[in-house]
Amino acid sequence: MKETVPEEIQETSFVNEMRLTLRQWLMTLGLVALVLGFTPSLWKRVERFETDANYRIPYSLSKDYWLYDRWLDRAADSEGVFVLGDSVVWGEYVSPDGTLSSFLTRHSEPHRWFINAGVNGLFPLALEGLVDDYGGAIRRRRVILHCNLLWMSSPKVDLQTVKEEKFNHPRLVAQFDPRIPCYKADIAERLGIVVEKSLPFVSWVNHLQNAYFGQKNLLAWTMAEDGRDPPGFPNVYRNPLSNILLEVPAAAPVDPERGTASPRHQPWSTTGQGTARFDWVPIESSLQWAGFQRLARLLVERGNDLLVVIGPFNEHMMAEENAPRFRRFRDGAARWLTSLGIRFVQPQVLPSGLYADASHPLTGGYELLAHRLLDDPEFRSWMQNSGEPPKADSR
Repeated sequence: MKETVPEEIQETSFVNEMRLTLRQWLMTLGLVALVLGFTPSLWKRVERFETDANYRIPYSLSKDYWLYDRWLDRAADSEGVFVLGDSVVWGEYVSPDGTLSSFLTRHSEPHRWFINAGVNGLFPLALEGLVDDYGGAIRRRRVILHCNLLWMSSPKVDLQTVKEEKFNHPRLVAQFDPRIPCYKADIAERLGIVVEKSLPFVSWVNHLQNAYFGQKNLLAWTMAEDGRDPPGFPNVYRNPLSNILLEVPAAAPVDPERGTASPRHQPWSTTGQGTARFDWVPIESSLQWAGFQRLARLLVERGNDLLVVIGPFNEHMMAEENAPRFRRFRDGAARWLTSLGIRFVQPQVLPSGLYADASHPLTGGYELLAHRLLDDPEFRSWMQNSGEPPKADSR
């Protein structure tokens, strides 16, 4: 028998709904906009971020571009000189006090502060995006830009191959123009990256993921396995808020991968590497070189007092038959900089035993390179009236 619902119940609405007026919608949208706009700025006031004169973005936070922007913004309070570049500037094989910027600071007379604005894993196309989207704090500042010719040494590292290739920092490269043949992200992913660059709130959320959740979003962190067999899921019942310690993680005091005590800190010739053959791309068709050119122009347009340091590439490691093409590329880069009136220094090759690989010096190599730069007449002329090194900062 079919039951009937009493009339008085039929007239009662059981739907939990709230209909907002136009004014209420506008107020709601305004509150959301305030949260999205001010949360990243307020976060900087409550999150502890310790830095000193040798600070560099920790390796584990290399993809934390919101933190990179914050680091540049803090360093811009001084009159220091920003040193921009990839892992050669960052210091792949050395400790923070063994980098080029550290030795420039230590040996400069009068005493000046050279700021390590490098990030591990960068290349010209990614560095272009990093500076364009997250480097606004260094406008009209004195900048040393390192040109690492390694990124033009083959079609693969130049990102010219049609086959899909995985590379570091895909979120920094241009998503649509210029086109990178080996970059195969779908349209949804590319649009998401564009939105991230436009909204500081999204970059801040990525900062939380990088700094407190092992570079994972909340769902991936919750379901992360513990590596055992059978696997366990230690984060399933953990409160995610307990992971947010309101302190930017610092690099380990002793890094087993870097520094003079590290087994990686060895001359290239003692690690089993032999002479290498490089398939240098023509300068006219190089994607990485085109990215470097756009970056240099961007810095000039922003009013930066720019000096480019070309190399020095480890020519000891290069097969002799590759040398002519390398020199044509290097000389072509110098001619282009000259044509735009951009000052540059081209240091001589370091002794073979001071390189760890094709482009990264060891600690002694960075110190010698710093001395050679400081002794170079062009560098000394450009360096007049630079800033003083800061004291440690723990804001």
